[in-house]
Amino acid sequence: MKLGLHYWSYSTPAEPAAIAPTLAEAATTAEQAGVASFTVMDHFFQMEAVAPAEEPMLEAYTTLGFVAAKTQRMTLGVLVTGVMYRYPGLLAKTVTTLDVLSGGRARLGIGASWYEREQRGLGVPVVPMAERFERLEETLGIVRQMWSDDNGPFTGRHYQLAETINSPQPLSRPHPPIMIGGGGEKKTLLLVARYADACNLFGTAAGSGEVARKLDVLREHCAAEGRDYDTIEKTVVAHRSPLTDVDAFLAEVTGYAALGVTEVQVTPDRHPVEFARRLGDEVLPRLADIG
Repeated sequence: MKLGLHYWSYSTPAEPAAIAPTLAEAATTAEQAGVASFTVMDHFFQMEAVAPAEEPMLEAYTTLGFVAAKTQRMTLGVLVTGVMYRYPGLLAKTVTTLDVLSGGRARLGIGASWYEREQRGLGVPVVPMAERFERLEETLGIVRQMWSDDNGPFTGRHYQLAETINSPQPLSRPHPPIMIGGGGEKKTLLLVARYADACNLFGTAAGSGEVARKLDVLREHCAAEGRDYDTIEKTVVAHRSPLTDVDAFLAEVTGYAALGVTEVQVTPDRHPVEFARRLGDEVLPRLADIG
């Protein structure tokens, strides 16, 4: 079982000048402790469900470029890229750049964007949900084409590209892994079956039961699409803090492992450097026995 650190807040410590050194120390501490992946949110305002929208937030891919320069081994990605925030061809180039400069450590996490306050606030088009999923599917096709030998055009309903040149190509082979985030059963998990190398689901207070149900739906989509279910990596954002009750967290993770989940992401609930250090001291040594 791999552990991922999902860095969702830049508010601790409170001084803006402390954001960069804290981020760097948290990332390097996590990597030294054995954390396998480092992810950030694709938001421009903080999520109102967890904190005031005015709290500090950094642009995701710039942040990952900074972290790439400070680390050597961790996979780097956005959890998850909002499909409305970037033109698909430019997104493919952005992730390619991260992959090349990090030595082949990029992962494209993507989903249908949802946070309308930041979209309206910053002038991002807000479109109906059905259109967001249409755009998501076209984006997945464009990204896969740009990460191939096909430099030709792409013609879709929402996006038209005259050329899909992408030089240099990513170092990752055959391309940076594509992870689709979300548990929508009719559309999101269907797109996972069609296009993704990995899925990302949310854990719940009820334990692994809801994740098991979502994975059953994914298995059905895979059967209908002719996709080998076992070729898709399963990842979960843990519901509970690993440090509040380590035994309870490990029991939760054990339940996910039984379902075939191979990576669990956790979010700091205190100073991020302390959080990363304690992951190495208290959680990761015991996590190694779960698989």
